[in-house]
Amino acid sequence: MSTGGPYVLGIDCGTQSLRAALFDLRGNMLASDTHPYPIEYPEVSWAEQNPEHWWQAVRVTVPDVLRLAGVQPRDVVGVSVDGTACTVVACDRESIPLRPAILWMDQRAHEEAEEVTATGDPVLKYAGGPESPEWMIPKAMWLKRHEPEAYEQAEVICEGTDWLMYRLTGRWTASLNAATCKWNYASPEGGWPERLLATLDMSELREKWPGDALPMGDTQGEITLRAAEEIGLAPGTPVGQGGIDAYAAMLGLAVVRPGRMALVMGSSTCHMALCAQARFGSKVWGPFPDAIIEGTWVLEGGQTATGSIVKWFADNFACREQLDAQKRGCSQFDVLDELAAQVPPGAEGLVLLDYWQGNRTPLRDPLARGAIWGLSLRHGVGHMMRAIYEGTALGTRHILEDLASTGYSADGIYACGGGTRSDLWLQIHADACQVPLYLTEQPEATALGTAVCGAVGAGLFDSMAEASEQMVRVTREIEPNELWAPTYDALFERYVATYSRLKDLMHEAAEDVEEQ
Repeated sequence: MSTGGPYVLGIDCGTQSLRAALFDLRGNMLASDTHPYPIEYPEVSWAEQNPEHWWQAVRVTVPDVLRLAGVQPRDVVGVSVDGTACTVVACDRESIPLRPAILWMDQRAHEEAEEVTATGDPVLKYAGGPESPEWMIPKAMWLKRHEPEAYEQAEVICEGTDWLMYRLTGRWTASLNAATCKWNYASPEGGWPERLLATLDMSELREKWPGDALPMGDTQGEITLRAAEEIGLAPGTPVGQGGIDAYAAMLGLAVVRPGRMALVMGSSTCHMALCAQARFGSKVWGPFPDAIIEGTWVLEGGQTATGSIVKWFADNFACREQLDAQKRGCSQFDVLDELAAQVPPGAEGLVLLDYWQGNRTPLRDPLARGAIWGLSLRHGVGHMMRAIYEGTALGTRHILEDLASTGYSADGIYACGGGTRSDLWLQIHADACQVPLYLTEQPEATALGTAVCGAVGAGLFDSMAEASEQMVRVTREIEPNELWAPTYDALFERYVATYSRLKDLMHEAAEDVEEQ
């Protein structure tokens, strides 16, 4: 039960659920609540969601958090929202969706992404070169070509985060963070990519985007009377501009100094490297200027499927372990971890590629597909689980080695997300990458980072860096085991070689499925 204040609220709109969490100004969490929602997969490599499910989740979780914390609405002095990106919403001016949102992981716009890349526009160098089919412009192009009626009727095309911000404040804005990292907004080139849009015959898209792009932590607006009545906050509560969930996690991990890297382990994994200067030439995304803190640059790597592969395996192939967990009163994943821990590093010859939804970076191949080889009758569930952990960890190593080619070296990796619940998975990351991992006191780093934005937007701190360092505490270090470095060096060579040898077959198979 709370006895004081002030408090700040972070609303984290994730892929599979939305979480609301309430914090004090020291970063202590008073209460949190989560509400799930479904994902639809209408075609192979497509993914969609109903935006109204997000707002319903806000309406459920925010009042629950206030009740659980024993906090009065007037004691909440700042709010912010983060979300997955690039999750594209097409709606009218009053935020009524015209079709399901196209989720960040959706790969349908790969041909449009190739067309964007082919323009050679100067803004592309701030995205790391090739355009991703996950981003705003390719997805909007796909809508214009394949669903022209919805595209023409859409008065607003925006991020899911922008949509939720409007529901809270009644004001349409874009997050500068999302626009820089996913919309080809580039401040060194003048900001909005109007030349690129004109080249692509997409100039009208600029008019459908929200007009203002605000940095994370800027005051975006205030809670409207209507929103206050629906979610239980006080009208007039300041709302700080939010951004992409992985960038919010950087703030919630105190990755506010160059040389640190955030590892956000959820359904996917994001790798956020903060740099003091622009580093070009990598195959990750960026360098993104001023994406989180003015005067710094972010290089963003990412794996499209990691935790979702773990869940896929558990749902489809671990029924016996689920029953065992129920009998023992523990999590199915605890049982799977026990089995995987009994398998030596290298999973006795198994090699797994983590490309269930394509490869985001460093290959940038939406047609890549998952693979596992080396199977024998000796291998069981524990071997498979360990191979998934190792394959996903090697995906992180692949990104680190790409960053190293630009001269960037991570002093430490600061981890958060659902994947950090597995000590085994964390240790495998440290061993495979030979870099120490750090955990913070508050495991809900994304929600905490979003609360940091709310605190700054309410004027409670002078800067994002100050707020982050005041509200975050590191509590644990995981050192790499040098004994296993040779094993993972050899496994990494096989991991990289597998893709090069299977690439053509993967593309043939993916294209055949698309034609069916």
